[in-house]
Amino acid sequence: MNNLQLATFGAGCFWKTENEFLQVSGVIKTSVGYMGGDFPNPSYLDVVARITGHAEVAQVEYDSEIVSYEELLDIFWQMHDPTSFNRQGADRGEQYRSVIFYHNTEQEKIAYGSKQQLQQSAKYDKDIVTEIKPAKDYYLATEEHQQYLAKKNRAAKN
Repeated sequence: MNNLQLATFGAGCFWKTENEFLQVSGVIKTSVGYMGGDFPNPSYLDVVARITGHAEVAQVEYDSEIVSYEELLDIFWQMHDPTSFNRQGADRGEQYRSVIFYHNTEQEKIAYGSKQQLQQSAKYDKDIVTEIKPAKDYYLATEEHQQYLAKKNRAAKN
């Protein structure tokens, strides 16, 4: 039985999002890229110019026997402000939107339930604006963006 699953999340700058998921036991592999737009093969400059409609996302390959999709969603909700529309901290623009891209109907159901539960918890005074959408074409960012914060931290220690 294959326990490896994919999950894709946008929670602001993809460097931070990816770095959070890299710390999770059961996450096998991560990458950063772009999803959700209508512009084929976008570059980083295309996306930050806000002409593509893509979000910066972290794609997570995980072992569902070690970490569940629900647990990944809990981490996602905690790592950013899901009530902030097209903005996380100082980063502004649609590429920084809060979004969950689901890869199957089970993930869709779990994501909607998780969002509803969080909204009803009254943790936030404002509505949660996180989009939940089917996964589309994923465009990998360049190598310099992959595991960027981990690389930067290693370089700083040397």
